[in-house]
Amino acid sequence: MSHAPQAILARPALLFLVLVMASACASRPGTDTLIPFGATVPGAKLVKLLVATNRSGHEGHSAGSASTRGELRFEELTVSIPPQHQPGEIEWSKTTVRDPLESFVVVERQPMNATDFQERLNSRSNGAGSTGIFVHGYNYNYTESVFRLAQLAADSGSLDVPILFSWPSDGAVAGYVADRDAATYARDDLVTLLETVGSAQTRRRRLLVAHSLGGWLVMEALRQLRLKGRDHTISKFEVALAAPDIDVDVFRKQLEVVGKLNPPLAVLVSTDDRALGVSRRLAGGRQRVGAVDISDPALREAAAKADVRIIDISSVTAADGARHNRFVQFVALQATTVVQADAVTSLQKAGAFVFNAAGNVVSSPFDLASRALSSQ
Repeated sequence: MSHAPQAILARPALLFLVLVMASACASRPGTDTLIPFGATVPGAKLVKLLVATNRSGHEGHSAGSASTRGELRFEELTVSIPPQHQPGEIEWSKTTVRDPLESFVVVERQPMNATDFQERLNSRSNGAGSTGIFVHGYNYNYTESVFRLAQLAADSGSLDVPILFSWPSDGAVAGYVADRDAATYARDDLVTLLETVGSAQTRRRRLLVAHSLGGWLVMEALRQLRLKGRDHTISKFEVALAAPDIDVDVFRKQLEVVGKLNPPLAVLVSTDDRALGVSRRLAGGRQRVGAVDISDPALREAAAKADVRIIDISSVTAADGARHNRFVQFVALQATTVVQADAVTSLQKAGAFVFNAAGNVVSSPFDLASRALSSQ
C-alpha cells in the first residue's frame, strides 16, 4: 500500500503551512453563500462584478466550492458590502442567517453567454475609471474569490469595472499540486478573457492583477499572447503581480518572451512570506519571485535591465498567519495613505523599491500603474 500522501504531509514545511493556513481560515464559506439574498440595507455599498470562470457546476446554488474543470462561462454578481465594513476584511456571515447589515451577501446573480458578457463589458466601459481583472491564487474556492474581489474593489476606490477570472483551484491547503495542474488547464481561457477585455470599446485603463499562483498563470497567458503575435492585446494592460509563486529562473524565461511592458510590470514582494517559503522548500530550495530580497544589488540591476518594478511591501501588516495575503492590506491602505510626489515619480521607472509607510509610499496594485502614469 502506498503511503505517498501521508509522506507528503509529514514534510515539516507543508505540515507547517497546513497548520498556519487552517488556523487562518478555519471556517470557510458554505456552498449556499452565493444564493442571491435579494435585498440590502441603507448604507451598504454595492459592487457589481463580472466573472469569467472555467469551474463547472456553478449554475445552481451549490457553487461555493466547486473545483471541477469545465468550459469557460460568464456571469455577473452584485455583492453588498456592509455599512461598517473594515478595509482589508471580508465580513463573513457568522450564522446560517445572512444579514447584509453585518456581512457580505450576494443580492443578484445572473449567468450570461460570451456575447452577453461582451455587451455588458462595453456598456460599463464609459468614464475615466479603471477596468481590472483579478486572478486569484492557490487555495481559493469560488465564493472566496468572488468576495475577495468585491472587497478589493470596495477598498481600492479606483476599480470601477471589476472582473474576476476564477480558475478551478481545489480550495484546499493540501491541493497545491492539483492547483498547479488546474492553473495550467486555465491558460487558454485566461488568454480568451484578455483578448475579450482588450478589444472592448473603452476609455478606461485596463489593469491585470494576479496573486500567488495566479501570477504564474498571468505570465503564461502573456507569454502565449506574445507567441501568437497579439502584441496589441498585451499593450492594453497594466500588469501587477502580488506575491507571485513563480520560480525565479522560470520568471526570467517568461520575461524573455513577454518582453518589456509599458508601464513596467509591477511585482509586490515580501521576504517573510511563509507560504512562499514553504513553496520554495517543496521546490528543492528554488527561490520564488514573490519573496526575493530587493536589498541584493544584483536583483536591483536585473530589475532595471528587465524593465520590471519590484516593490517590497514587507512593512505592511500581514493579517494572515502565512503572511501571503499582505497585498490585501496594501490595497486597504489606499483609503488612508497619501501618495507622495517623489514616490510616484520614482515608480515610473523600473527597478527595486521599498514601501515605507513613513514616507515613500505607493498606492494599491490595482491603481499602481495608473497613479504613476497620471503624473506624466
